[in-house]
Amino acid sequence: MFHPRRTLRALLLPLAAGLALTALPAQSAHAAAPLANGGFEAGGSGTAVPAGWSESGDSAASFTEAGGHGGSLRLSHWASTPYKVETYQRLSGLADGAYTLTAWVRSGGGQNSASIGLKNCGGPEQRTDIPVSASGWIRVVASVAVTRHQCTISVASDADAGNWINVDDLTLTPGSTGLTVKGSDVSSLIKSEAKGGVYRDGSGARGDALAILRNAGQNWARLKVWVDPADGYNDKARVLAAAQRVKARGMKLLVDFHYSDTWADPGAQKVPARWSGHSYEQLKADVSRHTSDVLRALKAQGTTADMVQVGNEINGGTLWPAGSTDNWTRLAGLLNSGYDAVKAVDSRTAVALHLAKGGDLAGTRWWFDNAVSHGVRFDVIGLSYYGYWHGTLADFQTTLDDAASRYAKPVFVAETAYPFRLDSKDAHENIIDVPGELVPGYPATVAGQTRWMKDVASIVEAVPNGRGLGLFHWESTWTAVAGNGWDPADAASGNGWENQALFGYDDRALSSMSWFSHR
Repeated sequence: MFHPRRTLRALLLPLAAGLALTALPAQSAHAAAPLANGGFEAGGSGTAVPAGWSESGDSAASFTEAGGHGGSLRLSHWASTPYKVETYQRLSGLADGAYTLTAWVRSGGGQNSASIGLKNCGGPEQRTDIPVSASGWIRVVASVAVTRHQCTISVASDADAGNWINVDDLTLTPGSTGLTVKGSDVSSLIKSEAKGGVYRDGSGARGDALAILRNAGQNWARLKVWVDPADGYNDKARVLAAAQRVKARGMKLLVDFHYSDTWADPGAQKVPARWSGHSYEQLKADVSRHTSDVLRALKAQGTTADMVQVGNEINGGTLWPAGSTDNWTRLAGLLNSGYDAVKAVDSRTAVALHLAKGGDLAGTRWWFDNAVSHGVRFDVIGLSYYGYWHGTLADFQTTLDDAASRYAKPVFVAETAYPFRLDSKDAHENIIDVPGELVPGYPATVAGQTRWMKDVASIVEAVPNGRGLGLFHWESTWTAVAGNGWDPADAASGNGWENQALFGYDDRALSSMSWFSHR
């Protein structure tokens, strides 16, 4: 992804052993738990204490009312004054094992906290925050290991006057959930360091950015590859050097081929200068050779790629005009040339196809329906999702869930991010820099950035059948450093992204890195 100017804002296939890219829930033989009245239909509208449930705290703030997700009624928390309330149900006689609580939720936001959870189950309490979504319902999950034959289901709010949540259709079923991919794109790091960039941990001690990210819980890193970039960064040699550091920190590696000398995204898929004028057949050979060359070098130094993107945000295709979506037969040939090159180097490396606009259900279906009908080979689906451009969280969940089920593939978020402030550190205007561009309920603060990352992670975790792998924050290390701007051909270009990095304007790690600790 990149938008250098403000005008640009406008199944599971078995993957080889060792990758662990599929995230199927751990299944067990015990039966579904007897959760009572999970749809809140018993008792009628206006019931202060729903049948089968109990309450604590400001009980008047918890009630049932019309407007359910699957039925007529829902549970709501609301009061005209500040309140704290918990609606809960104790279950006993459970067979020990893993269980997952699923709920459909909505929220107007603004609370100190609002969550579903599982507690008193014999191990650590597990909670999932309720995302801000004032209109569309969102499915969230929480998973726990029951070790004492009992567990308490909890819906809790600590809220200010007028804050509200809706909850409906709770179920508790055997199995566990969680994310296997908790990563960030660090493509800017090598150049940042070369130009004097400094990174510090939360206490201010200077350190290696990758070590700081790893200590926060990051377990994957994403690196883009350009063919012959004007500044010499993000080429094969620099990617090899960065990969050694990534693997030395115990992280897995996603290699993102742009098949260009510069940014490739829905607005630009420019053929590398070295390949200019090549025929379609020559471009297929170029894709194969370039992909193989980088991946073989990575493997030779002991840093084999764990996943590879064949193209970046290829909504309109790649290597225009030859690989445009105007000619799917040719686009399929180019993509399969990349796929075959990846598998020839190491059959265990997963191949992802990556689109932008993660909330665009119709567009995502159109693209992958065409890809499948033209025989494009792939293992994983990656989507970029930026909430200020790509639709609501509910739109995103619908699109992500549909991609996983319709194509029977694991899915992940290849790119997402959110600002922790709006002002710029350098002279370059930030891409997101005014309040009107923000997602409602998510302020441009460290807390807002944290909440965004955690809520996107929760939606990926809730993808049915364990097909949600995880997500990558985009450009966690791209701080404002002179000479490390957006244009590889212009050393004076600035950075419009420093307010969405995971390091602050004082170079310190932000507490928003806590999202890496997501289940």
